Amino acid sequence: MSDFSLHDLAAIIAERAGANADASYTKSLLDGGPARAAKKMGEEAVEAVIAAVEGNRDALVHESADLLYHLLVVLQSRGISLSEVLAELERRTRQSGHEEKASRKG
Repeated sequence: MSDFSLHDLAAIIAERAGANADASYTKSLLDGGPARAAKKMGEEAVEAVIAAVEGNRDALVHESADLLYHLLVVLQSRGISLSEVLAELERRTRQSGHEEKASRKG
């Protein structure tokens, strides 16, 4: 198992935000603005869904990696840290999913 984490990936994305767009795909996405990055994330999400529905394990692994990367690029483009998202997940998991979802209503 790899020691590579989403925090590692987020740090790489943050570092590449300062790179030259000609040399960095990440920088070119960020230079395109949040809408461009979000559109690409949406495309990867659809591809992950298709792979899941089709039962294509290898494709699902590949597309999931693409989706996580593009999600982190979108978060970077909006100044949201991975730690903020993880803190929200931690808060939500303190109760059952049904309870948490009901608490968002009203």
